[in-house]
Amino acid sequence: MLTVADVLRRHGPAYLDRHATTMPVEQKRVLRCIMACRTGELGTVHYACRQCGQAHVMGRSCGNRHCPSCQSEKGGVWCERQLARLLPCHYFLLTFTVPQAFREFARRHPREAYAAMFRASSDALKSLAADPKRLDVKTLGFFGALHTWGRDLNYHPHLHYVVPGGGLDAEGQWRQTPTSFFLPCQPLSLLYRGKLRAALAAEGLLDEVDDSVWSESWVVDCQAVGDGAAAVKYLAPYVFRVALSDKRIVACDEQSVTFRYRRSGSQRWRTMRLDADEFVRRFLQHVLPRGLQKVRHYGFLSPRAGQSIESLKWLVAAALGLLFWLAWTETIVAPPTPDFACSECGGPLMRIRFEPPPPPRPIPTSQPP
Repeated sequence: MLTVADVLRRHGPAYLDRHATTMPVEQKRVLRCIMACRTGELGTVHYACRQCGQAHVMGRSCGNRHCPSCQSEKGGVWCERQLARLLPCHYFLLTFTVPQAFREFARRHPREAYAAMFRASSDALKSLAADPKRLDVKTLGFFGALHTWGRDLNYHPHLHYVVPGGGLDAEGQWRQTPTSFFLPCQPLSLLYRGKLRAALAAEGLLDEVDDSVWSESWVVDCQAVGDGAAAVKYLAPYVFRVALSDKRIVACDEQSVTFRYRRSGSQRWRTMRLDADEFVRRFLQHVLPRGLQKVRHYGFLSPRAGQSIESLKWLVAAALGLLFWLAWTETIVAPPTPDFACSECGGPLMRIRFEPPPPPRPIPTSQPP
């Protein structure tokens, strides 16, 4: 099966030759990491099967968070952990987008733009939820993830938040929302736009954004998603990979790359054929600034919150009359699957030793006569 790494190994060197002088340093680093992943260029790892003893030698993984091969298993583990943390209440999925004209600024200043999007959207949520005419809660809890791509790999930065349908009031008691309504989207979008503008002004970057952005309507969408499990499963594949998975690659030749995609609102798979240079460009434009946290937790779901998730579950269950149900409910988290399995018997592999790559050969220098 073709992989994204196969495509980048085939077309990445030529792309670097043509664009190295204009590419961001982080894009060059990611491209080189993925091209070297599991090839032996980063060293080799020796394994032995715990069941049959068969020896296996594999190229070392690059471990880069943008590499689809390295991140394929992590999404499932993250999903299981988030499912275990869901409160016994209904949930909503909120999506915060930015206008087309803002995307050019975000492309030039990704670190500042993404940080401002997170800050503005989370503050808007908390502010509107605290309004006595709205939800009237003191503390809201939610988590979200940054996405920068559309289904055809084009640049489309937006945020998804999974939000429990309620919050904690001033007395620390659970206050529930209706199952089909959380907060009105129009006031939320106005707050989001205003707070994002203020955040950029504080950074001294407001003049670099097209003025037309602030007169456009900003889209915030809110959907009821039941117990939240479906929303978590929707987000999981996108949290630990970038742009597309290996299984979507259909073909790759000397000139082009073909991949599968689905249009928004449709379940029918289509194919898109791109010039190889354009495919590499579209993939690399989603490389995140180094160290940027793309998944964030807020309020009582933050790791820094003083209340444990178990005590929150009991608090919500007591408020909704679900104590009997919660007492007999046991969350089962599937054990993580091994990264590699034996090709002979399917058993787990045991790492034996790591063999580093050979040192680079010195460049010969001419000797004076």
